[in-house]
Amino acid sequence: MPSRRYQVRVRGRLSTRVRNAFPDMEVVEAPAETVIGSTVGDATQLSDVLSLIDSLGLHVVAIDQVAPDPVVPAPRRPLDGE
Repeated sequence: MPSRRYQVRVRGRLSTRVRNAFPDMEVVEAPAETVIGSTVGDATQLSDVLSLIDSLGLHVVAIDQVAPDPVVPAPRRPLDGE
C-alpha cells in the first residue's frame, strides 16, 4: 500500500497533554472540532493512529483520505442530529 494522507476529525478542542500525544502529526483546531493529519504507510499504521485516538477517549467525527497537502480544515456542514 502506498503512503496515504488522512485527516481524522475529533469532537472538541484538545488539551496540551492530548495534543502532545500526536508529536509527528499535524493538529489543527477547527470550529467545534480538531483535525489530526498524518501520512501513513499501511493499514496497520492507520489502525495504530485510530487506536491512540480511542485510547485517549476522543470522539471521531470523520476520517477522510485527502491529497498529500498539509492539513487545511475545510468548512463542514453538520449532519442531521448534530
